Amino acid sequence: MVIVAAPGGDELRELVLSSYDFEVSNDENSFEILIRRDEWEEIPDGGRLFIPGTEYGGLFKRLSTNTKQDSIAPGGLTWRGMLQRKIIQPAPGMDYATATGELNTVISGLCATLSPLFMASPLDTGITVNNYQFDRYCTLYEGLREMLESVDHRLELVYSEEDNAVVIGAVPVHNYATDIEFSSNMRADYVVKTEQDMVNHLICLGAGQLSERLVRHLYTDERGRISQTQTFFGVDEVAEVYDNSGAEEYDLVAGGRKRLKELRNRNTFSIDIDTDMDIAIGDIVGGRDYLTGIAMQAPVVGKVVKMSSGVQTIEYTLGEAGEVKI
Repeated sequence: MVIVAAPGGDELRELVLSSYDFEVSNDENSFEILIRRDEWEEIPDGGRLFIPGTEYGGLFKRLSTNTKQDSIAPGGLTWRGMLQRKIIQPAPGMDYATATGELNTVISGLCATLSPLFMASPLDTGITVNNYQFDRYCTLYEGLREMLESVDHRLELVYSEEDNAVVIGAVPVHNYATDIEFSSNMRADYVVKTEQDMVNHLICLGAGQLSERLVRHLYTDERGRISQTQTFFGVDEVAEVYDNSGAEEYDLVAGGRKRLKELRNRNTFSIDIDTDMDIAIGDIVGGRDYLTGIAMQAPVVGKVVKMSSGVQTIEYTLGEAGEVKI
């Protein structure tokens, strides 16, 4: 059931639709709803489209029409996508933005400009951060996500009809791998990809010229951990240069670590699960293919929620695996 509401939140009607596609992740966050042309009713610009009690929704800002397919498709950014369009900026005269306090109180302060569409959860998590330092000019979404990861929490977004708002809050990460292992022996279809020949040595070049240039070396080990201690040598070493001219020590190493995370060995898989469970982004699942012996635990970093012919499916994309056996 997808509801359409006015920009202020007053509910107008339930949409009569053919299908929907909500993509929510740490990267892509958009949605599209397919409506037959003879079922089309005008939706106000900036109207809210959402599935109540879930995070699947967003503001109506995109529209396409296809007479050949006899369809009209409203869409836009999801709630997570809107957080990706806001930037955490350092206070005047400060190098970095920082946060101190209980998690949901911090979220409330950072999301204040998004009121009344967004509201922070009133629950006290009992968890605090002390002078947490955000990356310079990071997105609001990335900043919140990384802050919560540092204390084993994840970001939860739920559209509440009672509050007429998207309630955003911190909740503990749940490891579903301790409850159930999705395997090739179950009704779970997935694609596993393991890449073990990626960059494991990043040469970071910062401020200065020629022999006086600041140079720092970052390495990964067998488990993907980043340090300044080399693990791989000879033919096993895979090196690349990270050029950040003008960067001093802290910014060079921080930028280098972020870049090496993108380049290092990684193990990912996407999975279609025949289950009533709706696993949240940030939670952890485990999977095993008994034929190849590949097994892993990894956080959910993306979901594509689709409905067609009255049947809803969820495709999960997982991030770096915690363990892999080949």
